[in-house]
Amino acid sequence: MNMRIPILKLNDTLIVSIQWELDDQTAIQFQEDLLKKIHDTNASGVVIDLTPIDFIDSFIAKVLGDVIQMSGLMGAKVVITGIQPGVAITLIELGIRLQNVMTALDLENGLEKLHKELEE
Repeated sequence: MNMRIPILKLNDTLIVSIQWELDDQTAIQFQEDLLKKIHDTNASGVVIDLTPIDFIDSFIAKVLGDVIQMSGLMGAKVVITGIQPGVAITLIELGIRLQNVMTALDLENGLEKLHKELEE
């Protein structure tokens, strides 16, 4: 399944809601698409909602960690929302540290956190 993950723009924020388990090719395509969108729109923030995702494998976890770091290097603050227990366990077990990344339970709270952070 090689589907593209939609990336929505709301003011200076990009919103990504991952709605299905990612395969390797889709994850790589997502990484490329998000970085290009940050560059093209000069977005200052990104919210990635993982609410529907119950688990991730090691490759997807690494890509997610890389996407977060790369977004930061491009000047965009990242908020991850809706992390399920299985995803959190996988990230920690693989040593993927989400330092300097805000998290929130849901998309609404994530947008609030991001906007507060960007106002400072």
